[in-house]
Amino acid sequence: MPEVCLTFDNGPEPEVTPGVLAVLARRRIRATFFLVGQKLRDPAARACAERAQAEGHAIGNHTLTHGAPLGTRDAAEAVAEITETDALLGTLHGPDRLFRPNGGGGALGPHLLNQAAAAHLVAHRHTVVLWNAVPGDFRDPDGWVETAQAMLGAARETVVLVLHDLPNGAMRHLDHFLGEAEQAGARFGAAPPESCVPLRRGVAGVDFARYVMPGAT
Repeated sequence: MPEVCLTFDNGPEPEVTPGVLAVLARRRIRATFFLVGQKLRDPAARACAERAQAEGHAIGNHTLTHGAPLGTRDAAEAVAEITETDALLGTLHGPDRLFRPNGGGGALGPHLLNQAAAAHLVAHRHTVVLWNAVPGDFRDPDGWVETAQAMLGAARETVVLVLHDLPNGAMRHLDHFLGEAEQAGARFGAAPPESCVPLRRGVAGVDFARYVMPGAT
């Protein structure tokens, strides 16, 4: 079983995120929460994000609305999805200024960013964290555990696992999944591998261009 970088997308959700945090605290697992910016306008949701940070979890930007991937948007719209979320995050943002684009169901490719968004991320020294395991808890709230276990079992490098603290019932299986994974030898709390970090504090890696729409603005 591999090392695992555990991440949660699309929160915070006051009905779900506190339960996720309780499970992580009980198991002493640190994770990264990539937040949808507009949700932070709800004081209850922001309180969840503040609790996550206070309990040692990292916080990142997952766009303002989680609409169409930024590579398919115009320049101003794409940049605003990043900047408005950064403003809402405020002190929740750590020194790495973590950012995760939305892929539309977990797909990787040049649809993730357009040229304007990519240039903004470089200029503002963001760190882009992608993924290599998306078990689909957002669409299969009961079957994702088996899928995730299979992904961990087949992994040959550190796994960046994407789950979602959404109110669809999937997270009621989180504790069971983590327990079985740990018993099988998985080690949670790892840093993401270089293959999943194409931009680090504004410095582009060799693969960064793969995630930027050519010629798009």
